[in-house]
Amino acid sequence: MTAEPPNTLEQVHMVDLFAGPGGLDVAAHWLGVTVEGVEWDDDACETREAAGLRTLHADVRGYGPGNFPKATVLAGGPPCQTYTVAGRGEGRRALETVLGYVKRMGAGHDVRPELDTLDDERTGLVLEPLRWAIEAWQAGRPYEAIVLEQVPAVLPVWLAYKDALEGLGEEGLKESGQSGDSERVTAVQEKPKYRVACGILHTEEFGVPQTRKRAILIARLTNGDVPRLPEPTHRRYRKGVKRTEGDPVLREWVTMAEATGISRSFKVVSNYGTGGDPKARGERKSAEPAATVTGKVTRNRVVMADGTEDRFTPAQAGRLQTFPKDYPWSGKAVGQQIGNAIPPRLAVHVLAAALGRKPVEESLDSAVKGNWTVTRESCPVETVPLTAEAEQLDLTRL
Repeated sequence: MTAEPPNTLEQVHMVDLFAGPGGLDVAAHWLGVTVEGVEWDDDACETREAAGLRTLHADVRGYGPGNFPKATVLAGGPPCQTYTVAGRGEGRRALETVLGYVKRMGAGHDVRPELDTLDDERTGLVLEPLRWAIEAWQAGRPYEAIVLEQVPAVLPVWLAYKDALEGLGEEGLKESGQSGDSERVTAVQEKPKYRVACGILHTEEFGVPQTRKRAILIARLTNGDVPRLPEPTHRRYRKGVKRTEGDPVLREWVTMAEATGISRSFKVVSNYGTGGDPKARGERKSAEPAATVTGKVTRNRVVMADGTEDRFTPAQAGRLQTFPKDYPWSGKAVGQQIGNAIPPRLAVHVLAAALGRKPVEESLDSAVKGNWTVTRESCPVETVPLTAEAEQLDLTRL
């Protein structure tokens, strides 16, 4: 397929909940989508300000769709810790609580008064994207697309979201059928409804130099076509298997050496143990993708071939997440900001799929390797149309 000519689509506006330092925002910028993020963390907001990203420094619970009337796309990655914690069933019980709330919200119940009584407020935060989506639907201005991401343990929540979103409007159809009003039934049936795709994506299969898994939800308001998760563009990393092996249609996975620009060979020794053994430090060679980048990425030992040791700089750690090399990391806890973010390159694929498009890989390569400062100055976020970025990132229809 050939790339669409620029300026052929209307400007797309997105609101990004729990926006962090800007993983989705960078992707949106490369795609030419106007985006405003909602983020409460002071450190992440410092980075966002330095990067020139539109930001509402606030708690998402105090706002809703009415505060962002131009937004036709809803995105976000809410906190997940309350139902992924280790222990004697705490995570499982929290997950069951969350799933119960999602089901009730989908049935039209307002659960917010109950959320104030929870021991951990983060349990309620994971429900915020659904609240925004339902409120927009009830106001008669539903989002045209919804994109959510988190760790794999969140997939059951996204599947519950799927049921809730696809069930919006079902009650009206049922009541119309009971009344015998055939014209009303037809009208309800023809009204666009949400169709949702959920699943786990491997980041290295999309050109991210890191073996990280993410649970993804894509919802689209449609009269029929079902959204699809993006298809891999690169081979999956398998320990001991050469990256030249595998499906010849797919590209080779990207190495840490390529991403960071470190010319000498090295290995990365994880800051934490694996399999519950603090002495069993995970290791990856520079000719491999990184292991999952966490908030402790800048503490990992980078051991050179001659035995000398170093640490990744914020810029190098950010490159493992596919942020531009000159991205202006600011504030405190930079490692945590980097680890919490969605890799922009993966976000491009997911967001483009939600819009019924996919990026041209060569064009995306150029965007990822480019400078953020130059990009910002040459093509401000608020003015770029969907398919333009000074011809930096081209798209094709799915």
